[in-house]
Order: sequence, then structure tokens, then C-alpha cells
Amino acid sequence: MKRDLYEVGTMPPLGHVPERMYASVIRPDRFGPPTQAFRTEVVDVPQVPRGQVLVLVMAAGINFNNVWAALGRPVDVIAMRGKQSGGEGFHIGGSDGSGIVWAVGESVNSVAVGDHVIMSACHWDESAEDIRLGADPMTSSTQRVWGYEDNFGSFAQFTLVAEYQCIPKPPSLSWEESAAFLLTAATAYRQLTGWPPNTVQPADPVLIWGGAGGLGSMAIQLAGLLGGIPVAVVSSEEKAEYCRKLGALTIDRTEFDHWGRPPEASDTERFDAWLAGVRAFGRRYWEVLGSRRAPRVVLEHPGQDTLPTSLYLCDSAGMVVICGATSGFQADVDLRFLWMRQKRLQGSHFANVRQCRAVVHLAAAGRLDPCLSMVETFDRIGDVHQLLYENRQPPGNMAVLVGAPEPGLTAA
Repeated sequence: MKRDLYEVGTMPPLGHVPERMYASVIRPDRFGPPTQAFRTEVVDVPQVPRGQVLVLVMAAGINFNNVWAALGRPVDVIAMRGKQSGGEGFHIGGSDGSGIVWAVGESVNSVAVGDHVIMSACHWDESAEDIRLGADPMTSSTQRVWGYEDNFGSFAQFTLVAEYQCIPKPPSLSWEESAAFLLTAATAYRQLTGWPPNTVQPADPVLIWGGAGGLGSMAIQLAGLLGGIPVAVVSSEEKAEYCRKLGALTIDRTEFDHWGRPPEASDTERFDAWLAGVRAFGRRYWEVLGSRRAPRVVLEHPGQDTLPTSLYLCDSAGMVVICGATSGFQADVDLRFLWMRQKRLQGSHFANVRQCRAVVHLAAAGRLDPCLSMVETFDRIGDVHQLLYENRQPPGNMAVLVGAPEPGLTAA
């Protein structure tokens, strides 16, 4: 007899959709540190609308966006959805994942029940006017982050995605490897290649903040594949060694103390002290690189603590490209360095389908290591996010098993 609920790590008969599922859920009354916010609950399996795909999740990747979801800040995503469409009153996060197509909605024709897929992290309305007029879908006013801005992400037995979010899973990769790398790799790929003319060219120095993290470990490899010279900023010798193994030169940021929002230029004494710190960091960069060449591209994501330094260091007509703000959203920069040296400050958000497929192809060919450093069980989702919250995570990317009963499996 077919059941309406299956234990985590067990699979229903192919194509049978149970009524209920286990999910790692955030609710408003639990907002706070991730170990407080995440709880395993039983919820209804979502219906499958037109153009959508229901995927049985085998493994899920871990990213910082659901630390924000757990905290309820800077955006209460549950309240945001409630204002837009009523919402469900809870949040199921997870913006990276791999799994098996379990049911498809009307008009879906590029995937079928039983297909093994990786899921990309953004969706949009393909009928939106801006997209129909030729906009990159990632710039569309309808673009949303799956598993953060929208509900029913990968931290559940079943997840709901748009058809175009499904990318064939490389047979050589395990479920957890497939689940862990796409968000960080595709984000870095767009930062490094998506903003012409400021794309990484052979021998271009590239400064990469947080080099040992998920985003940084992908950026180091991709910069190298593009012929660039990656210089990774880290916070310990252990992390530096990790980055060097991936092909990067390294700088230890703990040797400097000028981080954060700079003083007002009118406060001459304090501003001069801050500028001396920035210049000392620049000299260390030259020393590590072996030449007095500024970075052509600076890959940013800490934001508040590092952006002033990034903009100062960036080469004339070079680019600082930023995809996040893990150290804070309010960042001050000295605009003289921006306009007088004609530098570019570019926002960059995840990646479009073409860019996602490019990095999956690189991983399938063995040219891009997913850098999977930790695999945990479904009931540890809150604990793994707590590591991110406290900046105690291991280098690289992390994943949790959902439907996969053990690590290392490449098929059902």
C-alpha cells in the first residue's frame, strides 16, 4: 500500500507523490540563530503548477542566504511573501540541490519523471515584458531566488522548481557533490565573465575575498581556467594552504586592521591612518603577486569591511564586482578613486541558465572541483548553518543528505 509519508532517506515508488513530507522549516516565532530557527516538521507536498517540476531531493547545498532567512533579517522572507500572495506562514529554504524528477506540470517537455537533475537557484516569469524584449532573465523585475525569496527550497523531501531550473546531473558526480557547488560556482562565473569588457583575460590579476569559502574556492579555479592569476584573501594559514592547493596566491587579512567603513576625509588624522592601512595591504598584494600590477577584477562579497579597500586597489578601468555583503550592507567608498581612475563598481547576482550550464559542464569534465568539504544528515541543517553564522565552517562547499541514504552515491 502506498503511504502518504515516507521517512527521510527512503524513496516512494517512482512517480508516486505522497500527500505529506518532512521538511526543515523556519517559522517567525523561531527567528534567531540557525540552531534555534530550523526545525524538522511534516508539511504538505506542494501542488505542481503549469511549467513547474516536482523533484525528489537527494541532497541539498548550504549557503549563507538561509542564515539571513533564519535570523529574519535583513528581510523577513515569510512576511514578504505574505504581503505578495498570502504565503504559507513558514519558510523551507535551500537554494542548491540535486534530485530526481518526480512529477511534471502541464506544458513541461524538457524533463521527464525519473531524470536526474541539479537545480539552479533563480527563476523568473518567462512571459515578462522585459524578458520578451531581450533582457537577461537575471535582470528581470520578476527574478526571485528559489529557496530564499520563494518557498519550497531543497531542505525538504520534495521541492518545486521551474522547468528551466533543471540541469542534467553529471553521472560522475555524487548527489552531494552535485548539490553543493552550483550556486557558488555560477555566481563566481558570472562575476568573472559576465560583465564585458571587464572579463578575466590571460595573465590578468584577480583579487578574491574569502578565498577559502564556497564562492572563493570556485572563483580561484575559474579565474585560473580563464588564464588569470588568482590572489585569495584569507584569515589563517590553514585557509591559505587550502587556496594554494587550488592554484591561488594568498594574503592573510588578519595582518591588517583598517577594515570597515572609512573615516570622513575631513577627519584628516583618522583618514590618513586608514589610508595607510589600505596602502600597506596594497604593498602586500604587490609582494605576493611579484609585480606592481593592480587587480583587473576584484571579486567581492564581504561588502562593508572590504569594499573601500577593493575600490582603492582595483586597476584603472578595472572592475570591482560584488555579489553579497556578509560583513554588512552599508559600505562607504571614496568616489575620487572611482571616477578619476574610471573604475567600475558592478553588482552581480547569481547567473542565468547558460552560465549555470557552463559551470556544470566544467564539473562534468573534471575541470572544476566542487570542493565539497562537509556532508551532514538532514537533521543537522540548522547546525551547519550555525557554522556559517559563526564563521566556523570548513573551507569549500557543504551539503546535507536528504533522499540519498549515504554519501558517495551517483544514482538512485
